[in-house]
Amino acid sequence: MIDRIEIFVTELPLRLQRTFSSGSYDTGPPKELLGKPVFVKIYADGVVGCAQIRPISPGHFVADTVHSMVAAITDIYGPNLIGRDIFDIEAITEAFDLRLAENPAARAVLDIALHDAMGKALGLPIHKLIGGCCQPVIPLEWSVSLADDINVMIAEARRAVEEFGIKVLCLKAAGKDGWQRDVANFEAVRKAVGSEIIIGVDPNTGWTVADTISAVRRISPMGLGYLEQPIDRRDLRGLAEIRAQSQGVPLMADESLFSIQDAIALAETRAVDVFCIKLYKIGGLSVARKISAIADASGIQINCGGLAVASQFEAAASAQFCASVRAKKTFGAAEFVFGLNALAHDPLAANSDFNIRDGAVAVPTRPGLGITLDEKALERLTLKQLAVTQKR
Repeated sequence: MIDRIEIFVTELPLRLQRTFSSGSYDTGPPKELLGKPVFVKIYADGVVGCAQIRPISPGHFVADTVHSMVAAITDIYGPNLIGRDIFDIEAITEAFDLRLAENPAARAVLDIALHDAMGKALGLPIHKLIGGCCQPVIPLEWSVSLADDINVMIAEARRAVEEFGIKVLCLKAAGKDGWQRDVANFEAVRKAVGSEIIIGVDPNTGWTVADTISAVRRISPMGLGYLEQPIDRRDLRGLAEIRAQSQGVPLMADESLFSIQDAIALAETRAVDVFCIKLYKIGGLSVARKISAIADASGIQINCGGLAVASQFEAAASAQFCASVRAKKTFGAAEFVFGLNALAHDPLAANSDFNIRDGAVAVPTRPGLGITLDEKALERLTLKQLAVTQKR
């Protein structure tokens, strides 16, 4: 039974600032809580389940912040977990729905920590608990930030390809200069990296339906690999219209997909070809599996998203999920490359071999997430610490 939950807001080894059409992605200045990741430990019967999630707000499309995550865990979710069995995931999910239905980042970090604890209790990696290993090695995607200077975008794209062997790039789009500039950006990056690299475009809801149709017509001849969430997340009919006129370019939902109900609506509307599943956005592995089942039944493929900046724990959670999805049901490459020491080493991961090799990564096979926590590093990097020990 769960008897203690510890919550840590931790410092990052770098500050990452990126530009999207829908806002900035900023991990914040050193020592400042806003923008930092939340690390959780769940204690139960001698097992300690761990997980880490960084809420990507403020400045982006998910409502959670570090403060709302901590409050939801300490005041509502955490006390409700005390005394429960770590394996009672569905009962826990129901209790969370009744007490505080939203807050997906807070729910995700707890759900992942519970799965880590289950895996450790059974001596199995998480993917063995949620479907087995369909993909022992996962190809990776690199998301290229918007920049006013195209040379900055080219430099980032070339580094991904030349230094890490990345074969799939995603260019952020819908900057202040309109879709025509996005077309020019795509052309410049395509010339820089060559024809063998798959390149997708992600306007993060910044285009209109008309913009999207025009841009796709211009970019497609240059080898457009896919298109991710070009318009407002609520406009499912607009997505369906774009899909019908996209000349066979796969259309992916990201901001439109927060829940099981969203997945059903997208499937019923036949709005997209691909679901982008980000664990922090939907509430964790339990929901991810259910959305994956909806996708499977609807002929929709799955893409594993989430940057997981400098977090081996967050990246490992995505890798464990991705490993459990059949290869033919998986689209493109997984996005958690920034959690694999590409930008900075994760100080919380002790002796990790979870790294990029030729544009891909091997799924951890040790129990749970497969990542060992450096306790001294956690103590050194903790900005705020709280604990929950009593049921309410």
